[in-house]
Amino acid sequence: MKPPRIVSAEDWHAAHADMLVKEKEFTKARDALAAQRRRMPWTPVDREYRFEGPDGPATLLDLFAGRKQLIVYRAFMDPGVDGWPEHGCVGCSLMADHIPNLTHLNARDTTLVYTSRGPQSDIARIQKQMGWKIPWYTMIGSPAWFDVDFGVDEWHGTNAFIRGDDNRIYRTYFVDARGDEAFVNTWNFLDMTALGRQEAWEDSPPGYPQTAPYQWWRRNDSYGGTEPCGGHCAGL
Repeated sequence: MKPPRIVSAEDWHAAHADMLVKEKEFTKARDALAAQRRRMPWTPVDREYRFEGPDGPATLLDLFAGRKQLIVYRAFMDPGVDGWPEHGCVGCSLMADHIPNLTHLNARDTTLVYTSRGPQSDIARIQKQMGWKIPWYTMIGSPAWFDVDFGVDEWHGTNAFIRGDDNRIYRTYFVDARGDEAFVNTWNFLDMTALGRQEAWEDSPPGYPQTAPYQWWRRNDSYGGTEPCGGHCAGL
């Protein structure tokens, strides 16, 4: 690869100062978008949904764990997904690797959970194997499938809900596809490096290393192997 201009430290600081102007513009635009999200209308959730968790049966209200807000990521740890039952979806596994210590979210009266169609016994085994400590529930399809009603039956995605004073639940927001990227710090770290994510869709200088998107992802216990990312992660 051909590197960009090699300059003095003084010239580098001048170029960095120019970039910081754009960085600050981006930060302010991101803040404005978040402010607009907070003004989105809410829609009530009136159907009943059932789940099975580590402690037994649960409702959507139970998933709040007594807190005001709930974030639900639909992970494809399901029968029929590539790698099952030893693993779940490669992309959803990569997402799970980035879930932080949830006490910080909980301090803001917010609960985060994962939901899948896989049995609790398999989910518990995979969690232990992969080192995940996430509240993880199995969706039950009676009387209604949660994932079908909230746009995540065939694709990953993240829904946000809020609980009213009367315990009525409202849907407040939803992201999927590349909207979920914000939850994966690996990409944010790579984006600040000279080589970026090294994927073919990026606008990089000629000769920079690039490979097909998604194909380099592996489950955290499978790097060095040959397994590619499966279909459910290909739209992140």
